[in-house]
Amino acid sequence: MRPFLIDTDTASDDAVALLMAFAAPDVHVVGVTTVAGNVGVEQATRNALYTLELCGADAPVFRGAAAPLKRAHQHAQWFHGEDGFGDRGYPAPRGKAQAKHAVDAIIEAAQANPGLTLVTLGPLSNIALALAKDASFAKNVARCVVMGGAPCCEGNVTPAAEYNIWVDPEAARAVFLSPLPVEMVGWHLCRGAAALNENDIAATLALGTEKARFAIECNDRARKAYKTQTGEDGIALPDPTAMAIALDRSVGTEWSAHLVDVETQSELTRGMTVVDRLNVAHDDSNKATWAQALTGRKADICWTLDAARFKAMLTAALR
Repeated sequence: MRPFLIDTDTASDDAVALLMAFAAPDVHVVGVTTVAGNVGVEQATRNALYTLELCGADAPVFRGAAAPLKRAHQHAQWFHGEDGFGDRGYPAPRGKAQAKHAVDAIIEAAQANPGLTLVTLGPLSNIALALAKDASFAKNVARCVVMGGAPCCEGNVTPAAEYNIWVDPEAARAVFLSPLPVEMVGWHLCRGAAALNENDIAATLALGTEKARFAIECNDRARKAYKTQTGEDGIALPDPTAMAIALDRSVGTEWSAHLVDVETQSELTRGMTVVDRLNVAHDDSNKATWAQALTGRKADICWTLDAARFKAMLTAALR
C-alpha cells in the first residue's frame, strides 16, 4: 500500500479528489490535513470530515493553518459557495478532527512513512510551516504533488496567478525553494478536454451512486462560476486532475524539470509561478537574480494531461 497524506482547503473539487484517493485499492491515506483557502479552515475541516464519511473512510483529519503566513485570508466562496459545497445544505459530519495540529501531523506522517506521497490541494501554508519547524521531514517524502500554479502564465485569480499560490505566495515560495520533490500540476490541466462536459456529467449521474451524485451536485455552483470566469461550459476539476497524477504519474503526458520561483513582492504579479522553462538561471548574467532559487531543486512541471484516462479514473472512483 502506498502511503498518502493529503493537505486540502476542502471545497467541491477537493472533495472529488478525496473520493478518488480513498477509492484507490493500493493507497493508504495516513491522514488528511486542512488549511484555509477556498473556505475558512473550520469549514474546510467540516467538509473533509463529511467527505470521508461519504466514502466510508476512517483516516484521521487534522486542522491546520487558519491564515496565510503573512497575509489576510482571502477565500473563494464566490466560486464554491459559502460552505464550499455549493450551499446545498449537506448535514454536519458526525466525526471530529484530531487534537494534533496539521503541521505536527505532516512531520510525523513523513517520519513514520518513508516514501510518503504528499498531495497538496490548497494553499501551501501548512507545508511551509512544517518545513520551518522541521525541514528534515522532506527526506522521507518521495513525491510532493502540488495542485497549484500557472506555468503558462494564465491564472484564474489574476492574469498571472492561480488561486492556491496567490493566496499564500510566501508559503508557495518556501515550498518550491525547499528540498521537497515537487511535481507541479497547474490549473491549465483541468481545462478543455479534461473538464466534464454534458455527456460526462450525464454518464456520471447514470452511475447511480451517492458519490457520483455528490460529485456533480456539489460542483454545480463551481460550474456556473467557471463559465463566468472563462466562458467555457463544464465542470473543471483541478484537484482531481492533481490526484489522478498522484495516483498514476503517467496520466501526465508531458513533463520537464525546471527551477521555479514565486513572486511575493508585486501586487500585479503576486503569486506568479516563474518557471525557468529555458533553464537560463545558470547563465552568468542571470545567477544574481536567481541566486535563491539556485539553492533549491528543480520541480517537475506537468504540461499536458491524458484527459480520457483522467475521466476513466474518475468514473471508476465514483462507481
